Amino acid sequence: MAPDSWLSVYDSTYLIAQEIAEKIQERNRCQRNGESTAKYSVAIRSLLQNLKEKTDHLKDLLFRSVSTCQITQHEGDRRQNLLDDLLTRHGQLQASFRNENTEPDVIRSTLMTGGVKRGTTNPWLVEEPEETRGLGFADIQQQQQRIIEEQDAGLEALSSILSRQKQMGQEIGNELEEQN
Repeated sequence: MAPDSWLSVYDSTYLIAQEIAEKIQERNRCQRNGESTAKYSVAIRSLLQNLKEKTDHLKDLLFRSVSTCQITQHEGDRRQNLLDDLLTRHGQLQASFRNENTEPDVIRSTLMTGGVKRGTTNPWLVEEPEETRGLGFADIQQQQQRIIEEQDAGLEALSSILSRQKQMGQEIGNELEEQN
């Protein structure tokens, strides 16, 4: 039996993704040591482009294999999951590559001190929703109370509907017993 070309392309694509991750780590290490990272950046860009081309090729091969029934539906789903994982990994690698100035030490110190360093933002600061913007503590509390009251009214209505259905079910059951 000849080896499946999709699986061999997938294996080589997966190895490229691993190589990119290693090069990103090496680039970050060089950056922390103050060394030049240009060589790594060029190599990573090239590998990311190669990864994109190979994942697109995998998509095409998978589509052809499934549409011509060369593989079972179960195998097609398994390969689609593998491809989805690879695409997710590609996105993560691209994000990691773009965040050249984001070092783990900077992120940790930002979280621990609450300060912002080198243009990174504090992940704990969340934008206030439109409904509560400009409201005071008491106003927000009243708004939450109104929401709770509306939910309670909805639950009361649901409860009455369910009790009516229960009653109807019991009446149908009684009628069936009489008919039997």
